[in-house]
Amino acid sequence: MALVLNEEQRILKDSAKGFLAEHAPIEAFRALRDQQDATGYDPELWQKMVNEQGWAGIAIPEAFGGLEFGFFGLGVIFEEAGRTLAASPLFSTIVLGASTIELLASDSQKEVLLPQIAAGEITLALALEEGNQHAPYAINTSATRDGEQYVLNGAKSFVLDGHSADKLLVVARTKNVSNGETHSAAGISVFLVDNDAAGLSINRTIMMDSRNAAQVQLDNVRVSADALIGEADQAYPALDDVLDRGRAILAAEMLGGCLEMFERTMAYLKEREQFGVKIGSFQALKHRAAQMFVEIELSKSVVLAALAAIDENADNRAELAAIAKTKLNDTFKLVTDEATQMHGGIGVTDELDIGLFLKRARAAIATLGHSGFLRDRYASLNGY
Repeated sequence: MALVLNEEQRILKDSAKGFLAEHAPIEAFRALRDQQDATGYDPELWQKMVNEQGWAGIAIPEAFGGLEFGFFGLGVIFEEAGRTLAASPLFSTIVLGASTIELLASDSQKEVLLPQIAAGEITLALALEEGNQHAPYAINTSATRDGEQYVLNGAKSFVLDGHSADKLLVVARTKNVSNGETHSAAGISVFLVDNDAAGLSINRTIMMDSRNAAQVQLDNVRVSADALIGEADQAYPALDDVLDRGRAILAAEMLGGCLEMFERTMAYLKEREQFGVKIGSFQALKHRAAQMFVEIELSKSVVLAALAAIDENADNRAELAAIAKTKLNDTFKLVTDEATQMHGGIGVTDELDIGLFLKRARAAIATLGHSGFLRDRYASLNGY
């Protein structure tokens, strides 16, 4: 398992860094926030990501119009995006959406949908969550067969980019399990639903980090049988693989945020003076800086390991994805907390970008599983 970037991946990383610095600096994210932009990202920037950079097709197989550069390559893009807080539908559409189609759909569905995704012609949002915390098997939304159609009823929360997506991938229960158990992976399916379907209501919510999510209500939404992605009742375990991909990529983005905050904080410690000396010379701050450095170095290793395991389809990819997201949950919280404190009073003002990363850390930690959930998942995967 390679845990270093090869030449092509280094070139991709440098290219992403330059592109985002020019087209999606933190100032651009601030403008979206301050203007309360209706979309939540710049559609023109998204098309540049698609057409100029080819990012929409990075992880999509060549047979379906993609570049098949893998999740290791996609991860280096997200690491750079994490440094600038770049807003785009790349995570919702490519990491979660395209992965759902690739891993779950029939060949004919892949042939239609994946080329459209790679070309940036459609955006997707995965409508999975139904509660306040990540619980991928807690599905109460129902899909009932009615002749050549399915009728969907239920509610979804925390649908990333749900208000702007062209189509939703709605996770619903198509088969009741024994004793009405609604926390079972059995009997769950995924449906592709147009954003303007009758009976579908989508309400945008702006999260604390100024990113987009949506509340979705389905009231007798009718879709054709062809809208079923793959086979009925069989969404898992493929959907688990989708979520593991999401956790690994999100960990890569969080790593970028950690690196940006660490570097900014170290620069501040070297320039800020108290009592006539640089505060970076204080022994207590040196110890705290050293702890951050060590945790970030460990984080780099687990992120690369998780991404490599996904590309190699390794047997332990789920475990490594859980480890990576858990580690970055903890490290991102540590680094943003320390950055805020070490900058003193100015660290909590909107003048600096520290608060933007602090808020992003809290939202990212809750996405696809907090550390408690993921430690439990790791234990379960290992038979505990």
